[in-house]
Amino acid sequence: MPSLPAPDYPDDVRTRLEADAAEVIARYPGSRSALLPLLHLVQAEEGHVTRTGIRFCAGQLGLTTAEVTAVATFYSMYRRADGGDYQVGVCTNTLCAVMGGDAIFEQLQEHLGIGNGETTEDGAVTLEHIECNAACDYAPVVMVNWEFFDNQTPQSAKRLVDDLRAGRTVEPTRGAPLCTFKETSRILAGFPDARPGAVEATGGAGPASLIGLRLAKGEAAPGRGADHVIAPRATADGGEHTADHPPGEPPSGAPGEQASPAHPSSHDAPQQTSASDDQYPAGPEAEEGK
Repeated sequence: MPSLPAPDYPDDVRTRLEADAAEVIARYPGSRSALLPLLHLVQAEEGHVTRTGIRFCAGQLGLTTAEVTAVATFYSMYRRADGGDYQVGVCTNTLCAVMGGDAIFEQLQEHLGIGNGETTEDGAVTLEHIECNAACDYAPVVMVNWEFFDNQTPQSAKRLVDDLRAGRTVEPTRGAPLCTFKETSRILAGFPDARPGAVEATGGAGPASLIGLRLAKGEAAPGRGADHVIAPRATADGGEHTADHPPGEPPSGAPGEQASPAHPSSHDAPQQTSASDDQYPAGPEAEEGK
């Protein structure tokens, strides 16, 4: 068992962290709401959330160390042990896995000689498998300190970790330039990224993510002709669809063609639900019997 209480920070470190913590806490109407950024702050100091960091956060917010520990161990973005300068996360959730994420993860383990959650001997790379990064249209995805490296292969992923270990500059597919794990943690704590061009760098959703929105707006899908546009739904007088095709058949995609009532879609009129029924409203009642 570790000796209790946890050791304190050196005086100069504590003075600096207290000033940073005061700036973070001042952003919130309730001080305990600052716990997540404060955990990032102490993680930026030592590379993981130590017992000293937990004690510091508890003291700043008037919480118990048990309350802080419960939060720090719940979220996977907080390390519980020291790690490398670059946290390489391979998405092994469903789509990335079937697109090659499992193969990337297996080959990186063999290439680096480490397992999940372990760090290379030089302290450069910590490897782990991670859950969905909401970038499925770029699958398979690898993240380094939460920056995207899209459309990876086992070969490109191995080159990536080799470059990181060699100290060579690597460029994320989109988003801000890469920085160390400690620097990333400080940014996540809410402090400005002062590196030139870092704030302006960004990356949006890919074409596959936006195609549904484009079709709903009646726009042509990327790389497809106008005959593949499905126009927004409309009804003629009397409430009947104007499409001229057999009932129950889906539209062909020709401009202006409408679907039959038997072929609903996401941009048809909303269906009647208990929440929209005035006679049977959903939700709490103001007074009994009303």
